[in-house]
Amino acid sequence: MKVLLVEDDDLVAQMLVKTLADQHYTVDVATDGQMGWELTQAYSYDLILLDVRLPKIDGITLCRRLRSQGLRTPIFLLTAQDNITNKIMGLDAGADDYLTKPFEVEELLARMRALLRRGSAEFSPELTWGDLRLDPSTCEVTYNNCPLHLTPKEYGLLELFLRNHHRVFSRSAILDHLWSLEEIPGEETVTAHIKGLRMKLRAAGLSEDPIETVYGIGYRLRPVKEQPAAGKKPKRSSSEREQQAKTETLSVWKRAKEKFSSRVAVIEQATNAMLKDNLNNELRQMAVAEAHKLAGLLGMFDLDEGSRLAREMERLLQIGEPLSQAQREHLAALVAAMRRELEQMTGKKSFERLSTDDRPLLSIVSKDSSLAQELASEAAAWGMHGEAVTDLTAARDWILSKHPDAVLLDLSSAPSENELGWLRELSARTPSIPAIVLTERDSLLDRVKVARLGGRGFLQKPVSPTQVMEAIAQAMERHRTAEARVMIVDDDPQVLATLRTLLEPWGIKLSTLENPLRFWNALEATSPDLLVLDVQMPQIGGIELCQVVRNDPRWSALPVLFLTAHTDAETMHRVFEVGADDYVTKPIVGPELITRILNRLERSHLLRYLAETDALTGVANRRKSIAELNQLLDMAECYHQPLCFAILELDRFKPLNIQYGYEAGDRVLSRLGAMLRRAFQGEDAIARWGGVEFVVGMCGMTRSDGVRRLSDVLAAFRQEEFVAPNGTAFRATFSAGVVEYPQDGTDLQALYRSADAVLERIKAAGGNCVRAREGRGERT
Repeated sequence: MKVLLVEDDDLVAQMLVKTLADQHYTVDVATDGQMGWELTQAYSYDLILLDVRLPKIDGITLCRRLRSQGLRTPIFLLTAQDNITNKIMGLDAGADDYLTKPFEVEELLARMRALLRRGSAEFSPELTWGDLRLDPSTCEVTYNNCPLHLTPKEYGLLELFLRNHHRVFSRSAILDHLWSLEEIPGEETVTAHIKGLRMKLRAAGLSEDPIETVYGIGYRLRPVKEQPAAGKKPKRSSSEREQQAKTETLSVWKRAKEKFSSRVAVIEQATNAMLKDNLNNELRQMAVAEAHKLAGLLGMFDLDEGSRLAREMERLLQIGEPLSQAQREHLAALVAAMRRELEQMTGKKSFERLSTDDRPLLSIVSKDSSLAQELASEAAAWGMHGEAVTDLTAARDWILSKHPDAVLLDLSSAPSENELGWLRELSARTPSIPAIVLTERDSLLDRVKVARLGGRGFLQKPVSPTQVMEAIAQAMERHRTAEARVMIVDDDPQVLATLRTLLEPWGIKLSTLENPLRFWNALEATSPDLLVLDVQMPQIGGIELCQVVRNDPRWSALPVLFLTAHTDAETMHRVFEVGADDYVTKPIVGPELITRILNRLERSHLLRYLAETDALTGVANRRKSIAELNQLLDMAECYHQPLCFAILELDRFKPLNIQYGYEAGDRVLSRLGAMLRRAFQGEDAIARWGGVEFVVGMCGMTRSDGVRRLSDVLAAFRQEEFVAPNGTAFRATFSAGVVEYPQDGTDLQALYRSADAVLERIKAAGGNCVRAREGRGERT
């Protein structure tokens, strides 16, 4: 739970922060009323602790202002003034409770828990998931009445999911809920804590993981499987209840989204009037009201980005004095960003996609129905959901309603202008949809034409389904720039404000820094995907910072873009000599900067994907997985938990290649990789280490757990039927040796040797088996 403490007394603030942190609350501190107001506009809190006597804006005035804005967060007033008049003023201003100083900490905590329970039906005295129980009053977690010892962040994660069991949380949303402003970790920190929590829950005996990974989105609480009592009418399954809830939500969504455009139009009208200096108070108030309604309505549907944009527009429109030119331009950028956000919502990557399938959606547009079905089947093996559309007109309507992640366009031998024009439509959408062209023609002019129209790939027939999916996967990876983190270092705050206005509407997570002396700490905390440096800064310049970055192996490949007002040959030479990837001259031209940053991010993302991923199977390669496996071993040692390690090899693969051809062999490898990706969670490590050898690391799992899970994969793999190019059908199997940390090895090399010894004995006995090593032999 996240609490905002607005208190100007340092000693009182320190005492309360320590007390609340001991109870697993995350606390942000504001030292005056103005700072408290700004934090409430930027972040969401579960409860606000508000001192009455504050500098700049007093507590009662701040409380009244928050309530007038429509904020429903519980507000708890703290004051040293113990008189009835102040209490009445505070409660009339909208406070939910009032406590005079000095107070007993236990009483404060009890009242806070009561306010949180009162604020939402979800805040029950005890939170449960089956036999897993969390008691907020004692901060105790038990499973089958046995206590679990969790770290504060693990406790916070579990509480967050238990209190919001219908909501999906992205990693950035989890950071906002559970980390304070003074803590600025990267999103990988969330993944590490999720792993730790899952390991402890498994060790406690939970057979099913309560935390579900939602592909490409985040995490949510898995519905509890209910068993109907004897003699009672069976309840609807959790999936049925969930589907009904989604249907009802979609019904409300379809009614609500019709009003979005008209509300944005009012805000847009006010913004245009403001830019022309003729905004009247009536239109301003109308725009404020529409922005406020938008923020609340979008928030109801967990559309956090749209709600954030609306709240920021509302904040700017509420400023009484005339806005500066930078603030006006920022407001116009927010309106444009909201328009793009609404187009995404209408195109529907939001509810309709989430309610059916979490896999990436691929649209296959081809008049050849047999080819389309073959490619859809191959897409499933790559962890995608492929849907075939045979008519171009129908495909247009389908894409408008489904908003796929990529489009494969099978063009005729002589593409029509209508077919080629559709490529332009796809690239012009916001966000654009990567399109890959499949055709029999292979002329340079055709390739140039497709590239000009925004195509992201060009494949000439004949081409294998595996090669098609590989190209699509690469195009989708290149396209994933919206999640990128960019760090900008410039000593001019006006430049930083301008860059924020330009880049944030594109979905880029921006981190800015004025003081270059704080660069290294900010770099390690942010872990950016791209670094933007000003050439000239006081004390340390951008060229020196770039040299520091390039001298560290961890950051040597980080893309660096320079901003400079100097265009002389000497400056350009120095910039590229220290390792710059690109530069932009001042004054900054917005479209040029955006294009250069997006292109560099796209290229960097693709290179990282290619460097870390096995192209044929889609799992991690050896280099990437060694780092992941060592991280799992460190966590297992830290939490005193087991870790299961396995080596898999396809049986008799060389004869299979000789008999059916290498293309058939590639399909077998690709299918096994896809099945392993689906069978294991994101917190497990899956990799291809070369040839027919795969490795799997399962955190919190024993040997018997690993044997059971891999045996399920083997049973499913035995049922897969493959077809060779000559039409012959065949099947394949694999063997796996399973070991456990620390009994069979305390480091990766020792575990590998143990698992390999088990695997060799399995292969000598004929293969087609999963077996674990034991102290006195092995078991299947």
